[in-house]
Amino acid sequence: MSSATTSALGAATAEPVARSRTRGHRSLTHPTRTGVVLVGPAVAFVSVFVLLPLLFAVVISLTNWPLIGTVEWIGLENYTRALGDAGFARAIGYTLLYTAIVTAPIFLLGYFMAVLVRARRRGVTALRTILFLPYVVGLSTLSFMLVLEAQPGSGAVNLVLARLGLTDGQTAWLVDGNLATGLISALVIWAVPGLTMMLLMSAMQGIPSEVYESASLDGAGWWSQELLITVPLLRRTIAMCLIISVIGSFLAFTQFYVLTKGGPGSATTTVVQYIYNRAFIQLQLGSATALSILLVVVVGLVTAAQFWLLRERD
Repeated sequence: MSSATTSALGAATAEPVARSRTRGHRSLTHPTRTGVVLVGPAVAFVSVFVLLPLLFAVVISLTNWPLIGTVEWIGLENYTRALGDAGFARAIGYTLLYTAIVTAPIFLLGYFMAVLVRARRRGVTALRTILFLPYVVGLSTLSFMLVLEAQPGSGAVNLVLARLGLTDGQTAWLVDGNLATGLISALVIWAVPGLTMMLLMSAMQGIPSEVYESASLDGAGWWSQELLITVPLLRRTIAMCLIISVIGSFLAFTQFYVLTKGGPGSATTTVVQYIYNRAFIQLQLGSATALSILLVVVVGLVTAAQFWLLRERD
């Protein structure tokens, strides 16, 4: 048999095989239509509830849109005013200060709590529930409770501090900017670490026990194991916890609105509170929407910086 005949037979045999493989590949992915049907609802949901509102917000930010009155197209005027708005800049500065105050304590307390509850031993489930309960109750409820407990003379905060001899029991916590910031920060540092605890605990329980056993045989103590084994293996979870904490602090609103309304004056006005006041007190939706979009940009930049700082390095 000649080489030409052999090549022709090989080509004839390969063609049906290729067709069958193609048909098999199509049947495995079957595909394009099925993929579109499965992804379609998610795309529609995101489009209707995320993309269209975002586009509409951009349009509103380009107008002088009062809550009551006539809408007027003004282009980028809201943005230029926002960049020169001293009140907005002051609110961003205060929010950054508050974020810097609470972020490290929330993480450290959450890590300590995760260490306490990560072991599977008797009573640990009840301890986890107790430590996680403040986060479940929520800042809204806790803030309303603190309004009562921070009252001069009658609130539990003043009574406890007076018994300890730290104050005279008549401190007006919510009418002084520094005292209010300290009180709100203490509330958040107590209430929020439960989420960090649960995230870190889950990650800690995923580390094989053999790693710690090998380290113990090599003479590593508890501190060495935490610093050289646990923390490096939890790097991604730690990064996620810090990013969630920073974003949550930067968007803080509930506790400030309930406890101080941003006062006294504007001493405890966060950036979200400032935007709320612009929209629903000053009734300027166009300006408030422009400030909101600028806030989204700032939060995006802060998050990107965190990702860069906390990225895994080879």
